[in-house]
Amino acid sequence: MFTGIIEGVGRLAARDPRGGDVRLTVAVGSLPFADVRAGESIAVNGVCLTVVAFDAETFQADASNETLSLTTLGALPDGAALNLERAMRPDDRLGGHLVSGHVDGVGRVEAIVPDARAQRWRFAAPAEVLRYVAKKGSICVDGVSLTVNAVDGGGFEVALIPHTVANTAFSATAVGDRVNLEVDLVARYVERLLPAT
Repeated sequence: MFTGIIEGVGRLAARDPRGGDVRLTVAVGSLPFADVRAGESIAVNGVCLTVVAFDAETFQADASNETLSLTTLGALPDGAALNLERAMRPDDRLGGHLVSGHVDGVGRVEAIVPDARAQRWRFAAPAEVLRYVAKKGSICVDGVSLTVNAVDGGGFEVALIPHTVANTAFSATAVGDRVNLEVDLVARYVERLLPAT
């Protein structure tokens, strides 16, 4: 589990095809990394990946064809900026919201509009994701926990404060870019528990 509070921005250092899928090498950049262990989970742009090898500045993780086809990781170019978060510990603060690292769909940045010192970002999203998005609810975009300011039939809007833009890969994200979306876990479970009508 993750919180959606980004701990560091790294880069996609290499992509190594292996037996039909891919091993990714991620340069950890500003991610605190001194006590990393093989087998731990790290969210990469909101996608939960398992560390299979590492050194002082990078880690490697295998990405299955399912992951590559259902997230943005399959099309990211080498050098792309990546939001990174290590899995939360039981005694961590939950600064964002509960995030599983299981992407529900891919959206696209439709607009970035200045709003005083902040920015209003609008994302287009598939209908199967939007059904779980609620005004003032939480959503995870490329691994970042955000509050929904508005939602309609084609997408949703959030506000990014200067700190968020400066300390995430959003500083390198542009209109038209694709993003990973994960809806709030609570919405999924509520739907599952409600009787079909």
